[in-house]
Amino acid sequence: MKETPRSLAVDILNRIDEAGLFAEPLLDQVLSGSRLTNIHDRHLLTEIVYGTLRKRGRIDGIIARFYKGDMAGMETGVKNILRTAVYQLLFTDRIPPFAIVNEAVKIAKISHQASSGLVNAILRNIIRRPENIPDPDFSKNPAAHISQVHSHPLWLVERWLKQFGPEETLAICRANNDIPPLSVRINRLKTTREPVMADLGQSVFETRKTAFSPDGLILSGGAVPLRETPSYREGHLQIQDEASQLITYLVDPRPGMAVLDACAGAGIKTSHLAERMQNQGRILALDRSGQRLKALRANMKRLGITMVETSIQDVSEDTDEALPGAFDRVLVDVPCSGLGTLRRNPEIKWRIRPADIDDFSSLQKRLLDQAARCLKRGGTLVYSTCTLTPEENEAVIGDFLSRSGDFHLENPYGLVPASMVTEEGFFKTRSDLHTTDGFFGAVLRRRP
Repeated sequence: MKETPRSLAVDILNRIDEAGLFAEPLLDQVLSGSRLTNIHDRHLLTEIVYGTLRKRGRIDGIIARFYKGDMAGMETGVKNILRTAVYQLLFTDRIPPFAIVNEAVKIAKISHQASSGLVNAILRNIIRRPENIPDPDFSKNPAAHISQVHSHPLWLVERWLKQFGPEETLAICRANNDIPPLSVRINRLKTTREPVMADLGQSVFETRKTAFSPDGLILSGGAVPLRETPSYREGHLQIQDEASQLITYLVDPRPGMAVLDACAGAGIKTSHLAERMQNQGRILALDRSGQRLKALRANMKRLGITMVETSIQDVSEDTDEALPGAFDRVLVDVPCSGLGTLRRNPEIKWRIRPADIDDFSSLQKRLLDQAARCLKRGGTLVYSTCTLTPEENEAVIGDFLSRSGDFHLENPYGLVPASMVTEEGFFKTRSDLHTTDGFFGAVLRRRP
C-alpha cells in the first residue's frame, strides 16, 4: 500500500505511544523529506496527528462504547487506526465517511490483518448509531464533563478544579485544544521585524506582530514549510512561543556580562540572551545531553552568534568548581511537566502522571540550589518553567527562599507586560488568558 497521510499519521502516533517520542520532530522528519509532496496531504497529516492527540480522551471514550472488550488491552496500532478514523469522522467535514472507513480497513489489513474486521465494525457502528455518544452534564459533574468533552485526563481536570475552579478549568482545557499560532522571534543581530515580514510575504505567509513580545511575529499560511524559507535559512528568525521569548526579558542581560544558561537544551533561549547582549560578553550553556548541545551549536552558527560556550554538565548533581560566583545573570529554565504547553504538545497530557510532578519538583529544587551558587553577589537569577502546577513553581521558590537568606524575590514590573505579573511578583502566562503557552518565571536577586 502506498504511504498516505492517514497511514503516516498512524505510524507517527504509534511511535509516540511506544517510544515516548514527541509529535513535532516526527512530523518534521516526514514533512522535510520527500515522502509527501502534495501541500494538501502535508496539511492533512499534520491535522490528523495533532487533532487525534488533542481529542484522544473523547475519541477513546467513544471507541470504548462500541467495543465489547477491554480497550486497555487493545494493540496500540489498532487503537491508533481507530483513533485517527474517529477523529476524521467526528471532527472533520471534508472527507466522506465511507472513504475514511475504507482507508482505515486497508491500513489494518496491512499491519493488523486479524483486526481489520473489528476496525470496520466499530467505525460503521459509530456512523450508524451517533446517539450512543452522550456527554456528562457540566452543572452536575464538571470534572467528568470537562474530561470527556474537552479531552483531558480526569486526574488533571480534578487537580485544576481545586486550583482554578470550574470556569477557569473549562477555559484552560478549551484553550489547550485550540491550534496554537506559529510564533517566531526575530534575530535582531541581523534584521528587524519589518524586513522579515516582507520576506515571508514572498512565501505567501501572513504575518502580524506579537501582542506582548517586542521581538515576535505570528505567522499563518505559507506556500512552503517555514524552515525552507530564506528568512529561516539565513538566521533571521527563530521559532519560539511568545511567552517563552519573554523569559529573556526577565533575565535582562546586558552586553559584556557573564551569563550562565544552566539547562540550555537546544539553546532557543540561549540564542535570545546572546541577541539581547549584542553578541558581546560571555554565555556558558550547560546541558547533560551532548546531542542537545550539538544542536545548540548548529543553531548558533545559523543565527550568527559567536559568544556562546558549551559544556556537558548535569547541574542537578554538581557544578564545575570554577563556576560558583562567576556570573552576573543565571537562567535556570528547568525540566518540568510541560502542562503549560498542551496546545503544542498534546501528547504530554496522556503521558504525564501525578507522581511525575513530585519527581520534577525534587529535581527542580536541586537544580535551583546548584545554579544559585554560580551567581555573583548583586546578580540576578531567573527560574522558569512551562507548567501550571504550584508544586513546580511557587513551592520551589518558597522552599528555596526559606533556606537561602542571600536571595529575595524581585517584582519584574517593567521588564514584562504588567498583565503577566501576579500580585506576589511572579511572571505567569496561560493559553486561555494570553493566547501563549503557559509559563512561570521568578526573578531572584542575590544580596550584595
